[in-house]
Amino acid sequence: MTRPIHRLLAAAALLLLLGAICWMAWTPDRPLDELKARWAQAPSQFMDVNGLQVHLRDEGQRDDPSPIVLLHGTSASLHTWQGWVEALGTNRRVIRIDLPGFGLTGPSAANDYSAEAYVVFVRAAMDKLAVNRFVIGGNSLGGQVAWSVALAMPGRVDGLILVDASGFAPESFKAVQTTPLGFRLAATPVLRFVSQYTLPRAVVERSLKDVYGDPSRVTPALVDLYEAMALRAGNRQALVRRIEQGYTGDVARLKDIHVPTLILWGGKDRVVPPECAQRFARAIAGSQLVMFEELGHLPQEEDPVGTVGAVRRFLMPQPAQLAALRAQ
Repeated sequence: MTRPIHRLLAAAALLLLLGAICWMAWTPDRPLDELKARWAQAPSQFMDVNGLQVHLRDEGQRDDPSPIVLLHGTSASLHTWQGWVEALGTNRRVIRIDLPGFGLTGPSAANDYSAEAYVVFVRAAMDKLAVNRFVIGGNSLGGQVAWSVALAMPGRVDGLILVDASGFAPESFKAVQTTPLGFRLAATPVLRFVSQYTLPRAVVERSLKDVYGDPSRVTPALVDLYEAMALRAGNRQALVRRIEQGYTGDVARLKDIHVPTLILWGGKDRVVPPECAQRFARAIAGSQLVMFEELGHLPQEEDPVGTVGAVRRFLMPQPAQLAALRAQ
């Protein structure tokens, strides 16, 4: 039998295998209205931003001159900040948004999930909300977007909060990193097709345990949330594109950030290791670094009560004193 025939047979066998996996594990999208009924109850709202219906929650003190804007990471949603909002919303205005490609916002028509595209999106969202000045924070991908916004809109950003933020080239990490199972599937050429049409619950659970410092904190309710957000129509396809676009940012420009900056990090983060926290702290002059040794890649979600204290202390001088700090 000739080599080309061998290859054809191998390709046919692979296609049959992938087809069988899709048939057995096929997981359909969930209707958006069904998801809204459970995950978009008050105070959720939907706002048109450049033709996209964006899911957000805008809570707290309406007269806050510098609201806090919070951005989630890859495959997460605005729900990841719930614990922080409960603590901060008593005396601050807190705006959290499902970024395009994730949560209930869903995919963008442009199919662009780069940090640059998200900066354009954040600017448009803040304009639509008539928010001129704000403090911006983000976790993981959201952290990369947050520091990119601080660079792009220095006249509007009063403070920056980075929570296990991405941006440094993953290949530069000295520590061994762990990529969540779901991300590995979406990044593998042979399996990415399957990952867009299947979603075993075990994959969602395993992915969450990969990013928590203490996997025992991953509850069935948390798996329900992440599974539901992944099954919003278009999100699985958007995840593949997001991973294709990478997580390396223009970190050489971090030195140009001159707003008060708080860096929070999980000491057991195996996705973006703690060495990156030190890199951000060295690059951003005057920044504060707080390490939570027992937490993982989502410290704000894994232990909201334990982490929000550092945020409240950081925000304490705002808004008047923080504006004075920026002027120095």
